[in-house]
Amino acid sequence: MADLLTRPAGELAALVRSGELGARELVQAALERIEALDPELNAFVDVLAEDALATADAIAPGDARPFAGVPIAIKNNRPVEGVRLTYGADFMGDWRPPYDHNVVRRLKGAGFVIVGTTTTPEWGILPWTNTKRFGATRNPWDPDRTSGGSSGGSAAAVAAGMVPLAHGNDGGGSTRIPAACCGLVGLKPQRGRISHAPELGESFLVADGVLTRTVAETAALLDVLAGPELGDTSWAPPPTEPFARAAQREPEALRIAFTLRPPIATPVDAGHADALREAVALLESLGHRVEEADPPWTEGGVLETFTALFAPLVMLQVTQARMIQGREPSSTELEPVSWALWQLVGNLSALDAQLAAVRAQGLARGLARWMAPFDAVLTPSLAEPPLLLDTIDWRTEDPMGLFARSGRFTPFTAIANVTGQPAISLPLFERSGLPVGVQLLGRPAEEGALLALAAQLEAARPWSDRRAPEPQRLSSS
Repeated sequence: MADLLTRPAGELAALVRSGELGARELVQAALERIEALDPELNAFVDVLAEDALATADAIAPGDARPFAGVPIAIKNNRPVEGVRLTYGADFMGDWRPPYDHNVVRRLKGAGFVIVGTTTTPEWGILPWTNTKRFGATRNPWDPDRTSGGSSGGSAAAVAAGMVPLAHGNDGGGSTRIPAACCGLVGLKPQRGRISHAPELGESFLVADGVLTRTVAETAALLDVLAGPELGDTSWAPPPTEPFARAAQREPEALRIAFTLRPPIATPVDAGHADALREAVALLESLGHRVEEADPPWTEGGVLETFTALFAPLVMLQVTQARMIQGREPSSTELEPVSWALWQLVGNLSALDAQLAAVRAQGLARGLARWMAPFDAVLTPSLAEPPLLLDTIDWRTEDPMGLFARSGRFTPFTAIANVTGQPAISLPLFERSGLPVGVQLLGRPAEEGALLALAAQLEAARPWSDRRAPEPQRLSSS
């Protein structure tokens, strides 16, 4: 089952389409794998076995949908009709939305079978998945460590071979961070590429996407998810060709900047720094011009501006829960970091929020101007290896200190959310049995070129055959 469920989604769909593999057989394999591994890894909020099997039974050979019969998991911060939406939080209760989010609707339309919803840190705030409500989600590569966040459940599910790919989203690195922790590909698309319908017209920071094993899968899924919906207030310019086709193009010689200097003052782990230098050498061997650069992203209060935008964004979810529950949250119903941010946002005026947005737009323009001469910018994905879970418990007497600690773990990712440009984490390396990712920031609205460069690196240093170790109780059975 593990080998089957780590095959590319397109290959699995082709087996179902040809009749060589039944959709029910494939979905049943995913459900059995989830049943075997999830008690240890804790990647799922809800497993939808009965509904998934019923959906699979309705898929016959010859189904023309591109991913008919392929199991997928949805991060539990996007509505799936009739399935409880929790945001990983006690205060949200067990509300069941009467509609699908745009990304869910598009995935269903492509033939995917939703087998469950995955864990997330409370309200998606922290870059690790360890909550008061559901406990810790564990990294398949080392169960004592985090799988990352906020799409930590989705990353653990894919890395462990419970599903071939999973939905995620990214407001400060929340797809790229767990991808780096779990040895996967994680793309944050261009701002406005994937609609936030039906709730939002746009989002300055957040972009939806997927966690996969290969660049080709990520590109194909971007084709499924991309495009505006009626009522969107803004959207990214359409690509000149499908992203899957663009990813297959051999890139010309590019000018690429690299840096080890994060936007906030924090050391970079030696193994991650060495991995970046290996990536530089690999790019040079492929004919690209790579030069060290000094980005201006420590100037102008990038971190402070991001926090001023990010905190109100995540607290919109608390406001949604408040409307559903019909009352205010209490400090006992929110984790300490959530409560601290809720209090912080409550003290902001509408003018404060607008000024933060204006500052962010100014910072984004300045950084975009600096990056304009380069085709891509290379950084580490993380500043250190996946953190040990016993060092990042949600219980804390210093919530803003814990929030700051999260920034030191992931200092390189949020900048792409501020600028809005595409960015991707690639699992190029391993150190001490753990994946090590590097991040590439692409030019605005040029995901195709970024994916082509990523695919070139993947071909030069393949990673998709790497597997997290099987749990001892399974490998010995």
